[in-house]
Amino acid sequence: MKRTYLYYLLIPLSLLMGCQSDVQMQIVEMQVEMRKNPDGIGVQNPKFSWQLQTDATNVLQTAYQIEVAASAEDLNAGSNLLWNSGKVKSDRSVLLSYEGQPLESGKAYCWKVTVWTNKRNSVLSEPGNWSMGLLNTADWKAQWIGINDLDNVKKDAQGRTRLSARYLRNDFNVSQPVKRAMLYISGVGSSVTSLNGKLVSDDVFAPLPTLYTTTVYYNTYDVTSLLKTGQNAIGVVLGNGRYLTMRERNMVGFGVPRLIAQIDIEYENGKHDFIVSNDSWQATNKGPIIANNEFDGEEYDARLALGNWTEAGFDASKAPWQKADVMDAPGGKLTAQPSDNLKVMEEIKPVSVKAIAGGKYIVDMGQNMVGWLKINLQGKKGKPVTMRFAEILKEGGEELYLDNIRGALVTDIYTPGADGVFSWEPSFVYHGFRFAEISGLDYQPQISDFTGKVVYDNMPTIGHFETSNAMVNQIYKNAYWGIRGNYRGMPTDCPQRDERLGWLGDRATGAHGESFIFRNALLYNKWMKDIEDSMNENGSISVVSPRFWTIYNDDVTWPSAFFYISEMLYRQYGDASAIKQHYPAMKKWVQHQIDTQMQDYILMKDTYGDWCMPPESQELIHSQDPARKTSGQVLSTTVFYSILQLMSEFAVLNGIPADTTEYNALAAKIKDAYNKKFFNTETAQYDNNTVTANILSLQLGLVPDGYEEKVFANIVDKTEKEFQGHVSVGVLGIQHLMRGLTKYNNIDLAYKIVTNETYPSWGYMVKKDATTIWELWNGDTADPAMNSANHVMLLGDLLIWFYEDLAGIKNCPEGVAFKHIRMKPVFPQGLTNIDASYQSPYGLIKSAWTRNGESLTWNITIPPNTTATVELPASLKVKMQKQPGLLSSKETGDMTVFELGSGSYQLQSE
Repeated sequence: MKRTYLYYLLIPLSLLMGCQSDVQMQIVEMQVEMRKNPDGIGVQNPKFSWQLQTDATNVLQTAYQIEVAASAEDLNAGSNLLWNSGKVKSDRSVLLSYEGQPLESGKAYCWKVTVWTNKRNSVLSEPGNWSMGLLNTADWKAQWIGINDLDNVKKDAQGRTRLSARYLRNDFNVSQPVKRAMLYISGVGSSVTSLNGKLVSDDVFAPLPTLYTTTVYYNTYDVTSLLKTGQNAIGVVLGNGRYLTMRERNMVGFGVPRLIAQIDIEYENGKHDFIVSNDSWQATNKGPIIANNEFDGEEYDARLALGNWTEAGFDASKAPWQKADVMDAPGGKLTAQPSDNLKVMEEIKPVSVKAIAGGKYIVDMGQNMVGWLKINLQGKKGKPVTMRFAEILKEGGEELYLDNIRGALVTDIYTPGADGVFSWEPSFVYHGFRFAEISGLDYQPQISDFTGKVVYDNMPTIGHFETSNAMVNQIYKNAYWGIRGNYRGMPTDCPQRDERLGWLGDRATGAHGESFIFRNALLYNKWMKDIEDSMNENGSISVVSPRFWTIYNDDVTWPSAFFYISEMLYRQYGDASAIKQHYPAMKKWVQHQIDTQMQDYILMKDTYGDWCMPPESQELIHSQDPARKTSGQVLSTTVFYSILQLMSEFAVLNGIPADTTEYNALAAKIKDAYNKKFFNTETAQYDNNTVTANILSLQLGLVPDGYEEKVFANIVDKTEKEFQGHVSVGVLGIQHLMRGLTKYNNIDLAYKIVTNETYPSWGYMVKKDATTIWELWNGDTADPAMNSANHVMLLGDLLIWFYEDLAGIKNCPEGVAFKHIRMKPVFPQGLTNIDASYQSPYGLIKSAWTRNGESLTWNITIPPNTTATVELPASLKVKMQKQPGLLSSKETGDMTVFELGSGSYQLQSE
């Protein structure tokens, strides 16, 4: 008889060393408010997190002690502590709140943590640090300044706006040696700041966009190293960003850009000087950036260069310089920015440069990307070099395809100030492009002359996913490029046309899948505030938030993102702050829906339907076939039911049990009314039997007990027969399709849908040379009015399926932050291996399996201070010898179940 064993890849260090108390361990990934050593924290009770790192097995934290002081000396000495938590018996190491003395505006703090574990040892962290922002309005001594030239905004016949950048500067004296200097600054729409000729950071498009009449973010920078004794200078360039409306019609604007800045200089003797923005500053709008509009591009005339204007001693006493105007404040609360700005996150080189007619050249980056093009070229004084951008070329490859860009001009222009070599990149615009058309040169440029700067919110990539199937790998890569290309201080729908907005429906479920690839918690927490800020007084949610387009539809499906993403932040990251902060707003919206849209417990209104349902003809944008369309009442009622389920859980987290009772009771009435109206008990079909109607009802918990398999059979039957095993749903159905098929054990159909190469499928996009995800399944043939080549809404739950189902990396059903992991991979026919990892809040989780028939080899890593339930089909005959990491094992039906402590393991069939 064959025996099957599970072997360790790593022998526990404690056994090698012979003594549990000598286990080698360290504390890593120390974070305050999910950031390492951040400046400008804006909350009085910041949250601390850390991870354990060790080769030992079955390690659990048993207690911790956090200490906080105002200096490293006090922290090391253990004196004058602002908080000493004492030894707290707890296994928590994610997002523990500060509970010490009140923290002060602008102050710097140090912290450390001591951890005890079940290995009978303790470990002390290295010190971490953070600084506070300006917590009170009275802390601001600066004024808002700029150039009050709203009358100078130019508008063309299509409503495009045009305005030059403004340049603001000030000289100031530093009278003695500096101990510490902090800059607090908000330049809206976007700003670039220098001190003494050096950039204060590599941030771009700072600060992040908001509904400026409600919230305005400021950034905090430690500029100690940039100051010198004697004369200094600060210079700030202001771009239009999202503050000046980019379109005169149908787009919210707030006026011309403006700045508030304050430097707090602390000297070695303890005294302070404050350098503040006011009307003593100099300003000009006649510098080299003569126009900037994120939709239309940036124009730079080097003949207007201002010289060393960011350095001390520059003469700004004459034209084009003028006295800065004191401006009205934007209206919103000046708030410490809770997440990082955008940065240049990667640089790529073109794959080719091709000459075309008219003395022009096509630069092919080889990848649809988002950012800008840095150029190193030769030119002639006064002769513009023009760059236009597109995602696709027209047939023949000789001309940009711009039909899908709508009204965006997507054109950058650089005019040299002298003959010869120049290097340039824009400051205030970005483009979604694979191709750039270059004109204005009199020679053939080379690949080395161009660099693509990939720009998105500063966040780490925390996921890896690779399989034996090349098509699956390319789909994943396309998703990776599309997701990060649409992070712009908010999750946008697209990066190329004149839209680029935070549409809620695009991310309702997508945010969950994205969280396996990027550590996106800060971005999405910020967006939850954008959503509340954009609500109206009645409780309506704008389906574009921040509401640069203001759209109050009063339906359900798009606003569901407010609830689904808040829940994602809690489940994936252990962060309940969005649920707690926004619960009153959520409750107001729910009541507004009940009062205005619910009749006989059915939600009546829907606006967008099951958006982007694959149409019956590839020339259409939307299906015209009634049999493919799902009733709006079905969509709204099923999703509203799921929101009530979440609100019941949110009420528990907020300590309001009466709300839980109320929401559960209402949900029960809605479920009953919904099934009476839409469910056919004889056929087990919902309404007109669309896959979306059935999959939403099934996955969201509305199907009556005993009918689940019959409803699922209808889903499979319709998908296989009418859609030939292809995508059979639109944006709402695709949020549940892959997981639904897997939950009810049709894994092979799910895998077929993923690996299809014919329309409609993700593989069809790849076969058509897509390097990101399209807006439409038929993006190559549909009306160009809506065929962005870089959208992510059609991903649905695909990425969740990749990680949770194929790789088996998933929160346990009732767990948060992967404290307890459920590892239950599925094995579709035709897929032979997976190599995946995910940097969870507690540490790195790995899953790499290879399957050959009924033989399996599976390498897994479970991070310290976590445990895992590992489940495999009993048919694989994987057994496990008794060893330190094995907490228990059992046979349950047709599954073998192991409970494992932390460590690295290999499971292998024999």
